[in-house]
Amino acid sequence: MARLRPAVIVHYHEISLKGGTRPLFLRHLARNLERATADVGPVRLRQLTGRIALELDDHPAPETVSERVRRVFGVANCALAYRVPSTVEAMRATVGALVEGRRFASFRITARRAFKTYPLTSVELNRELGAFVQSRTGARVDLHAPELTVHVEVLPQETFVYLDREPGPGGLPVGASGTVAALLSGGIDSPVAAWRMMKRGCRVVFVHFHSVPYLPPTSQAKARALVDRLTAWQYRSRLHLVPFGEIQREIVLGVPAPARVVIYRRMMVRIAEAIGRQSGAEALATGESVGQVASQTLANIGRIDEVAGLPILRPLIGMDKLEITHQAQQIGTFEISIEPDADCCTLFVPKHPATRMSAEEVRAAEARLDLDRLVAMGVDGAVAETFEFPATAQPAVRT
Repeated sequence: MARLRPAVIVHYHEISLKGGTRPLFLRHLARNLERATADVGPVRLRQLTGRIALELDDHPAPETVSERVRRVFGVANCALAYRVPSTVEAMRATVGALVEGRRFASFRITARRAFKTYPLTSVELNRELGAFVQSRTGARVDLHAPELTVHVEVLPQETFVYLDREPGPGGLPVGASGTVAALLSGGIDSPVAAWRMMKRGCRVVFVHFHSVPYLPPTSQAKARALVDRLTAWQYRSRLHLVPFGEIQREIVLGVPAPARVVIYRRMMVRIAEAIGRQSGAEALATGESVGQVASQTLANIGRIDEVAGLPILRPLIGMDKLEITHQAQQIGTFEISIEPDADCCTLFVPKHPATRMSAEEVRAAEARLDLDRLVAMGVDGAVAETFEFPATAQPAVRT
């Protein structure tokens, strides 16, 4: 038989529901597929009916391309497939090559036609190819729980044949929903919140508050490691490192101890919003979950929201710690987050923070501070760093 011509077939789900804006979302998806695979060899992208094909003729590492595609938001599932002419003979030959040497007791053929003028119906193709596999292997047909499924997608000009369909992350392509500024601590929650915003199509700008020189720079190292890990999902990231120790010191000198945590958070929101606006952010994002710590009671969340001119998005708001931890393990940030460090949340924190601050109490506390000067200190002292994935880009060709 002719040599197999590999391709990765990308199926999307939520994008297909977008109606008139679908071309915009597909352009973002195609651009992200290019970026995700830019360093592993030449890839040709082709938009097909309801799917995208990444053609990999003579590619040195088709499996690596498939692995990278599985991390692109907007991908419902993908498969390393093989392109053949749309003839039954070519399909048989390719299916035979793919099942050769495999051990399985049951199988199913799943044939679909993208155009209805093909001479055989999907049912007829299933029977034709199923009989062929059965004669070659002796395995039985099982339409409900087969050990092996052979997929055949028939298009007008060619057919794609593959065995394994791998799930993608779903969601929307990064960049399709605008930019958010995420407050990033060194803990478990905020990286998961940022990842979930990426899954909704948002490009994330990171803002990390540190307390150097009052504390060691370990939280900055963790922030860099977390952003580096998350950049594999959005390909380019910007991290703003904000010196917060001196701001905290001034708050401690002027604000009663129980009020300090809420005042810290309000100050962080003001600074993060100013930095976010410089980056074109249309919202802020945090890793807060209702009731997890003193600043995350409904009353205190309300006090924190009062200072924001941008919406504050909280994608973890209804999740518990076990759910958040599980997702952190899935996306690869958990091991970084649990490394010991000393971040600004551990500096000047009272033993008994207030859990239900009133608007009057907050106004009285902040009346003792020069808010504009403190915000300017944070914004002007911030240092920005850029992260790229992959480090070396070899652009794909789009047709």
